[in-house]
Amino acid sequence: MADGGGVSDRDGGNDRDGGNDRDDGADGGEETTRPPGVPATPRTRARSAALWGLVGGFAFLVLAQGYLLLDGDLPFGYAGLFALAGAIAVASGGIAYATEHRLHAKRRT
Repeated sequence: MADGGGVSDRDGGNDRDGGNDRDDGADGGEETTRPPGVPATPRTRARSAALWGLVGGFAFLVLAQGYLLLDGDLPFGYAGLFALAGAIAVASGGIAYATEHRLHAKRRT
């Protein structure tokens, strides 16, 4: 075989360094657990928090738009609506940044 002995990534979970990614105990030993995904660097945590902030801000705008369609009256104008959406985006992004590493440590992500 010209590709190095026929070893590929589809050989049952074995990676190139000889380790086993599977947690089924197929090697006869105890099951080992590896954290899912890549480690959370500050850059990836900040990007994830920014995206969650956008989700929070846009979700508020969608809810406000739905309220405007149904009832048609808010106690403030569109400038206040976008300012409040920005504040919600910053708050939800900050909360996401502060708590994401804890959720990842508890394996709930």
